[in-house]
Amino acid sequence: MAKERIARFSVSVPESLLHQFDQWIREKKYPTRSQAVADLIRDCLVEHIQAKGNEELAGTITLVYDHHKASVQQELTEAQHQHLSEIISALHVHLDHDNCLEVIVVKGSATKIQEIADRLLCAKGVKHGKLTVTTTGRNLPA
Repeated sequence: MAKERIARFSVSVPESLLHQFDQWIREKKYPTRSQAVADLIRDCLVEHIQAKGNEELAGTITLVYDHHKASVQQELTEAQHQHLSEIISALHVHLDHDNCLEVIVVKGSATKIQEIADRLLCAKGVKHGKLTVTTTGRNLPA
């Protein structure tokens, strides 16, 4: 595989913004500004892909719920069984006597992933949840 060529460009920003950015770079432990900027561009592109709706994404749906609530586990399991082609894996953890954490790994169109997340996040008994998406990496250079 041929190594991709590096493009260089300059950016003009107010000095105070650059100082804040450099502080952020140090806190995040980026080795260079270039790497930080490249990661921010990738993040922006992933958000753009998510907004388009038809591009393939990967992600996680994280749920915290009270397993004593009537039918919450049944609802979550049923929803997952209806989306076997998008749900890759699930991890179930008992946080304490009452609460469980479930992390569901998904891959599919942004629209479909959002649809699945909406159903799971709205299930009665779910205390908190969050959909986090990322790229599959297929069309995004390193």
